[in-house]
Amino acid sequence: MSDQSTGGGHPPIRRSLSARLLILTVIFVMLAEVMIFLPSVARYRVTYLQQRLDEANLAALSLLASPDQMVSEDLKATLLSSVGASGIVLKFDDRRMLLMSDDMPPAVDQTVDLRNAGAMTLIMDALESLFQSDPRTLRVIGDARSQSDATVEILMQEAQLQQALRDYGWNILTLSMVISIISASMLFLTLRWLIVRPLHRLTENMIAFRKDPESPQLPALPRNRSDELGVAAFELDAMEDDLRRALAQKNHLAALGTAVAKISHDLRNILSTAQLVSEFLASSEDPVVKKLAPRLLKTLDRAITLCDRSLKFGSADEPAPDPTRFDLSVLVEECCGVVEPRDEEGSLWRNAVPDGFTVHADREQLFRVLMNLGRNAAEAVGDDGNVTVRAERVSGNVCIRVCDNGSGLPEQARANLFEPFMGSVRSGGTGLGLAIARDLVLAHGGVIELEQTGPNGTTFRITLPDR
Repeated sequence: MSDQSTGGGHPPIRRSLSARLLILTVIFVMLAEVMIFLPSVARYRVTYLQQRLDEANLAALSLLASPDQMVSEDLKATLLSSVGASGIVLKFDDRRMLLMSDDMPPAVDQTVDLRNAGAMTLIMDALESLFQSDPRTLRVIGDARSQSDATVEILMQEAQLQQALRDYGWNILTLSMVISIISASMLFLTLRWLIVRPLHRLTENMIAFRKDPESPQLPALPRNRSDELGVAAFELDAMEDDLRRALAQKNHLAALGTAVAKISHDLRNILSTAQLVSEFLASSEDPVVKKLAPRLLKTLDRAITLCDRSLKFGSADEPAPDPTRFDLSVLVEECCGVVEPRDEEGSLWRNAVPDGFTVHADREQLFRVLMNLGRNAAEAVGDDGNVTVRAERVSGNVCIRVCDNGSGLPEQARANLFEPFMGSVRSGGTGLGLAIARDLVLAHGGVIELEQTGPNGTTFRITLPDR
C-alpha cells in the first residue's frame, strides 16, 4: 500500500502542484525581467556617456567662440567640471582642439567607442562597469552632433558612471521584483483556477472510486469544458461506468459459480442415476429407443463432465485445449442429436459439412461451441426453420459457419453479443452460451464473429487455424 505522499490523499503543500507551479512561474517571470534588465542597463550607460559627449561638444564650441580661442584657467576648470571630465578633445578633418585640466593626461584604462559598438559589447561593458571594484579612467569617443565631420573624445573617471548605473539598476531590479510578484500571482491564481482545482476534483473522484467502486455518489467531475481536462473528465466518468458494470457482471458470475458449486455434487448423482437407467433402455428392442439411447448416453456423459467442472466459464483452471484430428462431419451429427433429439432427422438440423472433412482441435470443446450456437439458432427459427452447418478451408484456416433462416438479431443484442448476461436475445436467457463459445474459440487461437444477420437469417463464422 502506498503512503500518503504518493498514494491516496493530497500531497504536502511543498510538494504539491500548486507550489511547483508558483515557483516555476516566479522563475520564468524573473528570467523575462533579467532579459529586459540587461539591455536597459546597457542603454542607460550609452545615454549617460552620450550626454557627457554632448556637454563636452558644447564646452568645446564655447572655446571656439572665445577671442583667440583662449579661456582662463578658472573657466576651463568650470567647463571640465560641468562635463565631469578631465579632458576634452574635439577633432576635425584638418585640426584638433584640446581642453585638458592638467598638462599630462591620466592613463586610460578602457576606450569606449560609441560609434560602432554592438549590442552584446555594450551589454558586457555595462555589466563590467556595474560590478567594477577598482576606479578606472575611461576614454569615450563619439560623433560631434554640432558638426558632421567632427568627433568628440573625453577622459572621465568611471566612479560617477558606476554609481549612476547602480542606482538605475537597483530601481529597475525593484520594479522588476514588483512586476514579477504581481504577474506571478495573477498567473498562479489563473492557472490554479483553470487547471489545479479541476485536477484536484479529478483526483478526489479517482480516490473515492478506488475506495468504493460501487458507490454512485462520487465527487463531481469538471463539467461543461471542451478542453483536455473536460475530455479527461468525460472519459474518466465513462470508464467508471464501464468498471461498475464489469464489477457487477463479475459479482453475478461469482454468485452463479457459488450456486452451481453447491448443486453440482447432487446434480452429478442425479445424472449418474439417469445414466444407469439409460443403459437399461439401451437394451430395449424398441427401434426408436435403440436409436435414441446412444445419443442419451453421450449427452449424460457430457452433462456429468460439465458438472464435475462446476461451470468452468471464466475460471482460471479452465482446461487448455487438447487438440486431436477428427472428422468434423461426425461431430456435427452428434450435435444434431443434442440440439434436435427427434426421430425426424434433418427437419431442423442440416449437416452440410463434407464427409471426411477433418480439423485439428479439442473435440469436446468444439462440440460445446457448436452445441451453444446450434441451440441459439434452433430457438431463433422455431419449428418451421432450419439450421445449417458448413465448413471450408480458406487461406490456411478452417471456416465453420452456423446459419439459420430466422428473423435476425435485434440491435440491442448485437451491441453486447458475446458479453455474459448482456447478449441474450430471448427473455430469461443469460447470454452465457455465446460467451462460452467465444472463450473456447479464442483458446484455440481462432475467432468467432457474427458474419451477417437480417430478415433472411443469421450466420456465425468460426475461424480456426488449419494446423
